[in-house]
Amino acid sequence: MDVEKVDAPQLELEAVIGFNGHVVSGLRVHPDRDHLIYPLGCTVVVKRLKDGKQDLLHGHTNNVSCISVSKNGLYIASGQVIFMGFKAVIIIWDFAGRSIYAELSLHQAKVESLAFSPNSKYLVSLGGQDDGSIVVWNVETKQAICGSPASAYSTGHCLTVQYSNTNDNVFVSAGNRTLRVWELDLRNRKIRPTECQTGKLKRIVKCIEMSEDDQFIFCGTTSGDIMKINMKTGLLSNCGPLKTKLNLGVSVLRMLQSGDLLVGSGSGTFTLCSRNNFKTLKEVQLEKGVTSITLRGEGQQFFVGTEAGQMYRFSYQDFTPELISTSHPSAVKDVAIPFGTSELFATCSEEDIRVWHIDKAKELLRITVPNMTCNSLDFMVDGHSIISAWNDGKIRVFGPESGRLMLIIHNAHRMGVTAIAGTRDCKRIVSGGGEGQVRVWELHSSGHQLLETMKEHKATVTCIKIKSDDKMCVTASSDGACIIWDIVRFLSLQMVIANTMFRTVCYHPEEYQIITSGTDRKVAYWDVYDGAALRELEASKSGAINGMDISQDGKYFVTGGDDKLVKVWDYMEGVVTHMGIGHGGSIVSVKICSNSRTLISTSADGAVLRWRFPHSSTY
Repeated sequence: MDVEKVDAPQLELEAVIGFNGHVVSGLRVHPDRDHLIYPLGCTVVVKRLKDGKQDLLHGHTNNVSCISVSKNGLYIASGQVIFMGFKAVIIIWDFAGRSIYAELSLHQAKVESLAFSPNSKYLVSLGGQDDGSIVVWNVETKQAICGSPASAYSTGHCLTVQYSNTNDNVFVSAGNRTLRVWELDLRNRKIRPTECQTGKLKRIVKCIEMSEDDQFIFCGTTSGDIMKINMKTGLLSNCGPLKTKLNLGVSVLRMLQSGDLLVGSGSGTFTLCSRNNFKTLKEVQLEKGVTSITLRGEGQQFFVGTEAGQMYRFSYQDFTPELISTSHPSAVKDVAIPFGTSELFATCSEEDIRVWHIDKAKELLRITVPNMTCNSLDFMVDGHSIISAWNDGKIRVFGPESGRLMLIIHNAHRMGVTAIAGTRDCKRIVSGGGEGQVRVWELHSSGHQLLETMKEHKATVTCIKIKSDDKMCVTASSDGACIIWDIVRFLSLQMVIANTMFRTVCYHPEEYQIITSGTDRKVAYWDVYDGAALRELEASKSGAINGMDISQDGKYFVTGGDDKLVKVWDYMEGVVTHMGIGHGGSIVSVKICSNSRTLISTSADGAVLRWRFPHSSTY
């Protein structure tokens, strides 16, 4: 992210939609009980529960893989993944200042798990399977005290670590057929393991929870049962539930003050289990696997995170889930804003299309087509339908309020539909496919009709924009050509060629020029009538420009790409006026609202960010 330094004012970030639910125990409540802490791509988000205000902690160069919060609330620790052969960094954050306190790097490729000691003096870190070591760090001096291989050579990989609740010198590690209690010998700078004996039981432990007095260790396993180990003797004390195991394994455990256990499973079952025989007392089914359970205060209220990127709030009394936040669990491929309104926007990712309220950043509608991928979407100008392009070669038209499927065009393109746009009169759709064809469809009350197939592109059509008079359109393709078509006579009028894979194209509102962007990191201005290149701007120092949009008055345009920066440009001057730093993944699409007050950008880590557009519209 710091590849590029441009002296431009920063965009004001208004809201962030996103939560990486795949990080085990990634959702945490801060000891002050007022803040939620969770990962999103390369960033750590600190969200105030009272009013939803968010602070983003930037510092990681790749996805965050684990999070821990110190008991005194002063520090947050987060680890990341990185490419093989590189050291994965652990960052300790100063919570009050929202700044980096220390950067620690010893582990290869991935930091699997982190835990603070009860007095917050030490931090223990576990490397991923390519590293396989445990390191104990001194938080005050920011130095490593000692390290050791996490598991014996005869056993499998270690998957998690947990500190004792009372002793700064004792912690536990567990994983595939390995369960060890470690003791820190500070004077000799050594950590010494004691193997726990589980007898005939051979289990892969995914999560550990310690009783408050440190007498017992509870281990959740991939077999769907919980082992109870005596901490002093290291022997198996109990195992259960005996009859009904939890489907897809126990992924997370939390102990309440009463001693009962909150258990989350890989199938989305969230249960309250008795501490004695692990019998289920209460049970709720959530969407997709439970990955985080975090208690607020004494445990009267707790928060649960799932793989679907959803957060739930529970109270101990009624044990009913209240959905407090939803987000896309994977890359958000496109964003669309209805013409003439600035209250809603729609996004598409994998198998869903979601409609959001702009000001509240809240999900209003979800349309799901299982096992398919939506590549592109758009609102018809009258606002009565959402048109969408899917990888199964179909165009689907949905109602924006009900989510009802109004029309489906089968076999629209042979290699999936990759781009789509609707005309102003709402009677025609122009679509582009993976094979490079551009097709014009007519919609009428009884169905649809293919008007023409136009074949000039040699590769995937990536973007389509239609001129306001509905007589011409421009298509961009990854074959390095942009073609301006007459969609009344179905002819190609002009072709512009560049040594790039075009990602986006925009008409200037006065429609005498188009601007394009692509993998060559440049934004180019072209004349519509003779296809002449008028100007070229270096839009990024690293990576492709994937998303671009132009304001309605034509004075400004916005770009976003693999450099993770949202940039607002002056169209005539060709200079950056504002820059937005917030995305942790490559930006996939950007859109400006029709009233030029808000800017929406989406990225490959599933984040949707809302920015205040810095220039007032004169349109």
